[in-house]
Amino acid sequence: MTAGRYAGKVALITGAAGGIGRATAERLAQEGAALVLADLAEAPLAAAAEAVRSAGGRVVAATADVTRLPDFEALVARAERDFGGLDLLVNNAGIEGVVAPIESYPLEVFDQVLAVNVRGVFLGMRAAAPALRRRGGGAIVNLASVAGVSGDPNLSAYVASKHAVIGLTRSGALAFGPQGIRVNAVAPSPVETRMMRSIESGMGGEQNAPAVKKLVTERIPVGRYAEPAEVAALIAFLGSDEARFINGSIYTIDGGMTPI
Repeated sequence: MTAGRYAGKVALITGAAGGIGRATAERLAQEGAALVLADLAEAPLAAAAEAVRSAGGRVVAATADVTRLPDFEALVARAERDFGGLDLLVNNAGIEGVVAPIESYPLEVFDQVLAVNVRGVFLGMRAAAPALRRRGGGAIVNLASVAGVSGDPNLSAYVASKHAVIGLTRSGALAFGPQGIRVNAVAPSPVETRMMRSIESGMGGEQNAPAVKKLVTERIPVGRYAEPAEVAALIAFLGSDEARFINGSIYTIDGGMTPI
């Protein structure tokens, strides 16, 4: 770990109450960042903030709906008001939807998945860009997925949303790169989080979830799911000055599951 890599930096993390979001908060705080954490789940968000605070990190937390521009603008304003600016946005908030064939996929769930996973990323980049410019530049890291470079017959909304995240990342890199703002994405394989427990149960029922996990794991050459901390380490690198010439890149972190 590079001690002090984020000293004097301010990061905003959405979906901070979940596995990857919380791990990213802890990693960035360890490296010196001041944090604005956001999520809809109030109690888990408070727990994530307290974990950072008790370890000596500087943090504020706010419940927010990433599908609403005013909520995002309020988060950015909080970063500037409480910590003096914004250097990094981690667009991590996302939902999996349901496991169902295309012909019977609930339309309201499809719309919700795209609202959170795509509109949320778009609004995050839109709201954060002015604040990042005021700091002289910065970075945005979007959470895509191996689902964004592949397909699945029963996860159409999630797959479509993560393909869109990759498109938004590449578009943002072209739009904001000349302004000193780098935009990259990480594309994890299955990670040991609540989301994967939900998908496993959706694919095989709760009783057969362990068998589904075994089948999925067999597709990963290293033989296991990713840990949230491993994804957080990649996010921390991409958001740091060490990655200052990396822009518009999509980084799979998948144990070799999707060689591209």
